[in-house]
Amino acid sequence: MPIIKVDHLVKKFGNITAVDDISFDVDEGTIFGFLGPNGAGKTTTINILCTLLSPTSGNASIAGHDCMGEPSEVRKAIGIVFQDSTLDKDLTAYENLMFHARLYNVPKSEMKERIHEALMFVDLNDRKDDLVKKFSGGMKRRLEVARGLIHRPRVLFLDEPTLGLDPQSRANLWEFITELPRRHKVTIFMTTHYMEEAEVCDRIAIIDNGRIIVSGTPDELKKTVGGDVVSITTTDNLTARKEIENLLKLDVAEKGNELYMTCNRGDTCIPELIRSLGDKVLSVKVQRPTLNDVFLKLTGKTIRDEEINSGDSVRESIRAYRRKH
Repeated sequence: MPIIKVDHLVKKFGNITAVDDISFDVDEGTIFGFLGPNGAGKTTTINILCTLLSPTSGNASIAGHDCMGEPSEVRKAIGIVFQDSTLDKDLTAYENLMFHARLYNVPKSEMKERIHEALMFVDLNDRKDDLVKKFSGGMKRRLEVARGLIHRPRVLFLDEPTLGLDPQSRANLWEFITELPRRHKVTIFMTTHYMEEAEVCDRIAIIDNGRIIVSGTPDELKKTVGGDVVSITTTDNLTARKEIENLLKLDVAEKGNELYMTCNRGDTCIPELIRSLGDKVLSVKVQRPTLNDVFLKLTGKTIRDEEINSGDSVRESIRAYRRKH
């Protein structure tokens, strides 16, 4: 049963279309991933769903409440972990959660128990009396997840939850996130440009330049790649690419100094490549398709390329529009 419904949503900032006629549903009790590079429209969509922005056109609802017509009801039903930390660093972990509980009118008789449960869940109960400014980045993120659960929302939004964290902190945070639907009966709506993190999602929508280009389960999306991903480096990529396309009839993409192609079976494809190219081959490797391979196939670029090339310019255009209005 969908708890989030989005229908033909559009958001424009002057001449910039940040969200371009997108539609999707999110089933209750699932983890939904909204993937794409910086500047793709992920955060703008979240801001509309969280009633922080009004759309140019289209509709969105959460738990049966219209995001534009019933903002107060929507806000009661959601929790949010923003990209940038919004914790009060001069308060303790416990004080931050207590302040949030009071803002959301959590019954006084339940406050202490809820705060204790939340701190235990994110493994911070032994640091509850420490000032937040003493916390590491990973601890702050875990505390923000705990804060987002205090008022028992039906949907928890996580906007780039592991951005800026080291690999170990990212892994630890995901241990908590993946337990949320089962332990707290909450639906997770997360955005990320770390494709490998999206493997935990039940369903994924990939957004690029404001439009959803594909959606489905991780396995469904990876099957669209069509087989194993083979990458090679050669002494002459231009010539090698032409030979592969002409002789082996494979579609070849290039990133950096590597050539990428998809084969039904990498173990049989690699010997053919070596026979065809001979001494031109410097290295070769094969791997099962990833979500980044899906993005590469659909857009011709990897998510990192898009992040570097498009994110800053889009954000600056939107900032300029907001300054004028």
